Amino acid sequence: MIRHRPLGSGHPYSEDTEQRSPVHPVAGQPLRLGVRTSGDVASVGLELEVRLAGDVRTEHHRLSPVPRSSRGQDVSGGHLASAQAKQGRSAGGWEVVLPEVPAGASLRYRFSDGTTTTRWFECRVAQWRPADPDTLEVVGAVDGIVPSDLEVLDDGERALRIRFALPLAPGEHVAGFGERFDALDHRGAHLDSVVFEQYKSQGAHRRTYLPMPFAHVVGGAGWGFHVRTSRRVWFDVGASDGTRLVVESELGDGQLELALYPGTPTQVLDSFLAEVGRPKQMPDWVFRLWASGNEWNTQAEVERQMALHAEHDIPVGSVVIEAWSDESTFTAFRDATYDLRADGGPLRLADFRFPAEGAWPDPKAMVDALHAAGTKVHLWQIPLLKMRPHPQGQARADAEAAVREGVLIREQGPDGKLRPYRNRGWWFPLALMPDLTDERAAEWWTDKRRYLVEDLGIDGFKTDGGEHAWGADLRYLDGSTGAESNNRLPVAYAAAYGKLLESAGKAPVTFSRAGFTGSQAHGAFWAGDENSTWEAFRWSMLAGLSAAASGIVYWGWDVAGFSGPVPEPELYVRAMAASVFVPIMQYHSEFNHHRRPARDRTPWNVAELTGDDAVVGEVRELVHLRERLVPYLARQAAATVATSAPLMRPLWFEHPEDARVWEHVQWLLGDLLVAPVLEPGGDWPVFLPDGDWVDVWTGARVVGGGVVATSTPRARVPVFARAAAWEDLEQVFHPSTQGPFRPASVVEELLEEGPSALAAG
Repeated sequence: MIRHRPLGSGHPYSEDTEQRSPVHPVAGQPLRLGVRTSGDVASVGLELEVRLAGDVRTEHHRLSPVPRSSRGQDVSGGHLASAQAKQGRSAGGWEVVLPEVPAGASLRYRFSDGTTTTRWFECRVAQWRPADPDTLEVVGAVDGIVPSDLEVLDDGERALRIRFALPLAPGEHVAGFGERFDALDHRGAHLDSVVFEQYKSQGAHRRTYLPMPFAHVVGGAGWGFHVRTSRRVWFDVGASDGTRLVVESELGDGQLELALYPGTPTQVLDSFLAEVGRPKQMPDWVFRLWASGNEWNTQAEVERQMALHAEHDIPVGSVVIEAWSDESTFTAFRDATYDLRADGGPLRLADFRFPAEGAWPDPKAMVDALHAAGTKVHLWQIPLLKMRPHPQGQARADAEAAVREGVLIREQGPDGKLRPYRNRGWWFPLALMPDLTDERAAEWWTDKRRYLVEDLGIDGFKTDGGEHAWGADLRYLDGSTGAESNNRLPVAYAAAYGKLLESAGKAPVTFSRAGFTGSQAHGAFWAGDENSTWEAFRWSMLAGLSAAASGIVYWGWDVAGFSGPVPEPELYVRAMAASVFVPIMQYHSEFNHHRRPARDRTPWNVAELTGDDAVVGEVRELVHLRERLVPYLARQAAATVATSAPLMRPLWFEHPEDARVWEHVQWLLGDLLVAPVLEPGGDWPVFLPDGDWVDVWTGARVVGGGVVATSTPRARVPVFARAAAWEDLEQVFHPSTQGPFRPASVVEELLEEGPSALAAG
């Protein structure tokens, strides 16, 4: 067996053993050709025909063995990547690297092991050349901003990519690009915009579930830009040349649009949202605590956990139940029985029988009881039809119906024929994927879940796993390729479930980790999987700020991380304290195969495992503060939807001219300034912009304009209110007091020592 797959699997950051790299050869650059073979193959040869200016030159090369690395399967490459790698069948990897290929040439090649010879493969060699001016259409104008050095990568038949530069002035900062984990200011970085499941450590890899080819340029005249494409875009943000922001994008029809927006950061964001879709205001209950754990996988366990929250006086606004389904259809509760729908049609609640001894003996009663207690219910979803192991029963009928009804994304095989796409990612490998960008397919898919909303009363869905469409060779039902529509899929995924909820008279509350341009209009988001470390805590805060700067309003993260041993008490409580002032306050924990000790991120479990009993009381205090803050958050969210000024607002939105705002991971929440403590210890520097501020914990007034030292217990986060708003906010922080938290004499003594002493005292 010899396998050569020119396009590879579509992994955006890793070359497959058996692919051509680059997929489109570039003149003057090396070209790698690789194959995989069965384990008994001893050698592989390449026959290469180079056609140039009417001449044909034939070359023969011997391939060298290389370690097998199909689909980039390494520990950092994606969710459960190391486990997937172990499942790989024994195979050999071989490659040859051609030092360079000539401009204008076409290549024809095949491989042989002496017994088996592959078919011929063909490609053209592309080269960069100056582009016609109309290849880039600039929409809008910013004084002094003119794209320069316009080039296209052309293979003689079509333009494959376009490249141009935008000017960067000294002192300008570049922010946005969707949800980014590594920095506030991306000047000096290389980034791209492709939806990708980076399983943990996103900040170290600069990979994200939620990219956007949109950014703010802050610190000078003020402007922003949007590369109007769903295709992959690369950005050299002054990394190679500090005076230039180089943009390189894949091309579809030979032309690209670039939108330029002048003005303040809020004006730039407003112009962007007017183009791509504005957020919808969510109901107030989304601002209450969300709680979940992957091992809450029975009705008894969900009810036990909710009872423990009530016992500890920690109110829960939403419970997210992940492990509820049969893990086969993802529409039926585990252990439920029902008559098979051979046509793959939707079932209703009345079609199910729930055995008393099963995992979910009465889900309707459970949901009703949770609602009576004031708790909303979300169920977990993935946009896949699981095919490993081979499906049986309803899962098989659903898969057959999906093929028959023509609702699946397809892929083009070596013979040119279209077949159902089989998931190339690490998670649920080989699963089928519905084309949720297509209205008919989306309705077919969501109708199978309609009973959950209409009959059971579910309030929302955790729309997980929207990042599994890999490869330019995919074909969507509208005829578009994967290069154009893979990034669009997670937007359509959340939109489809939102439409289902709205059709039943409910708010479109979805909870996604993957997204792209246009996601702003569809539900809430969380920052994906991450470890319980201080480093990940900081990365998550950066992600929230960049997402907010890109128009995502309802955002949160797995407080203190969801993976690994439970976090140390200080990390857990300080992260919980920060989450009080983040749009979505939620904690979650990974599945640990029910091993002991449990890894639930409930405060009582953290307290028990760490021996720190104070954790429970501290979290109780924080959640009660959040409850009092809900009306304020709802008003601020309404203002955000009306004005486009972010709810979780980076300081540079209001102080773009002050370079100091980039040195501190802080944000504004309406009239509150929040500065999370991102390292152990309570001493933390806080930058206060010009103006009069009040320390919300002490009632002390502080004059802004510099950095103040703060010292806070772990159950608090440094928060300052604008002095003019303090009268309306004081009762949120001190509901039992009518005046300043500290006696005026104490404040006066500290004022004599200066602002630093006041903040620290």
